[in-house]
Amino acid sequence: MKYYTVAMTFIIFDVEIMFLVPWAVYFDQLQWFGFFAVVLFLFNITIAYAYEWRRGGLDWD
Repeated sequence: MKYYTVAMTFIIFDVEIMFLVPWAVYFDQLQWFGFFAVVLFLFNITIAYAYEWRRGGLDWD
């Protein structure tokens, strides 16, 4: 079960990077809406990361 939890965590944070790359490329064209959209996105991902960390999903024991 631990393998699947680690695999799902990797997939979730890998998809996060795939959403951030286009944002970084077009950052100057998105203006304030793009900035606030990414801040909201990163806030949501941070909550998921903190939840995973607190549950012990990132421990390699």
